[in-house]
Amino acid sequence: MWPTRRISTARLAEMCRRVSMSLEAGLDARTVWANEAAAASGRLAGAVGQLARSVQQGHSLSAAMSALGGLFPPLVVELAAVGEATGHQAEVFAQLADHYEHQLALRRIFLAAIAWPMIQLAIALVVVGFLIWITGMLGQMAGRPLDILGLGLTGNRGLAIYLAVLGAAAAAVLFAIYAARRDWRWTAPLRKLVLYVPILGSALHKLALARLAWSLHLALATGMDVRRAVSLAIRSTRNARFEQQSGSLMAQIARGNSLAEVFRLSGLLPKDFLDCLAISEHSGKLVESLAILGRQQQDAARRALARLAMAAGYVVWALVAGLIVIVIFRLYSFYLGTIFEAAGMR
Repeated sequence: MWPTRRISTARLAEMCRRVSMSLEAGLDARTVWANEAAAASGRLAGAVGQLARSVQQGHSLSAAMSALGGLFPPLVVELAAVGEATGHQAEVFAQLADHYEHQLALRRIFLAAIAWPMIQLAIALVVVGFLIWITGMLGQMAGRPLDILGLGLTGNRGLAIYLAVLGAAAAAVLFAIYAARRDWRWTAPLRKLVLYVPILGSALHKLALARLAWSLHLALATGMDVRRAVSLAIRSTRNARFEQQSGSLMAQIARGNSLAEVFRLSGLLPKDFLDCLAISEHSGKLVESLAILGRQQQDAARRALARLAMAAGYVVWALVAGLIVIVIFRLYSFYLGTIFEAAGMR
């Protein structure tokens, strides 16, 4: 059985773009996926090879993707099925490529904005480690223990403990992010909790709105029925607030309510989004309007991520400044203590 580790967004965007271009050039699906299998590398090579063999044996592309577990996101699997049924696979993969390239662009914007503050934090932590180590050396030279920082950590042993604590904290954060991105069940409370963090929760909601609009546009543009499209779009948000209302949304759609009515009752969408949905449903231009909404929400998500990065930068700068102030006061206190001790000895 193939591992269910999901393909990275960058690789997925590249694959969707290549597949779209190949299909538009007139290559048949068997040749396209055989070429993808030949081009794949690393852990992805075996899985794409299995997919290509399944397509060669006459299985549908969506069935072949589903057989690989969670390698491909539900959005890709579902739209691949619709593309096969409608004969518009090239267009579907082109739109999927656009969708994932937009996600990558948003990620790069945030990482670029947060890079320098994180470098500053890393430098500050290195300085603390150096002070822990050097105080141990100075203490040995002075013949008595020196704890300038007041952490109870000095010398090689203190540095080892400090590095172990930092390593454990970093590993815990990275593991939590890894698990949340893969929607592990135990991370559900954590994903709900972060939605209430100021600025961060707002940015995540903006991202969810952008994914919802784009996913709905992609699904409905391929001719998918509304109920299935909304279910797929909700899952693509990867937002606990949307996911927990999925059941009630599906029930209301099944009763024949319009999208604008369904989402208005949920309280998930802002007024301008709802107004655009209502007008587009009445005018019969829902797909076109969702494309416009998708672009608008992408811009809103970029601005939200910029604000989040700025806030994160301020937090990091505050931590660095606080650390510097603490070190200065500890050094000053140590200096005065040394002077008073010398004066007392005299």
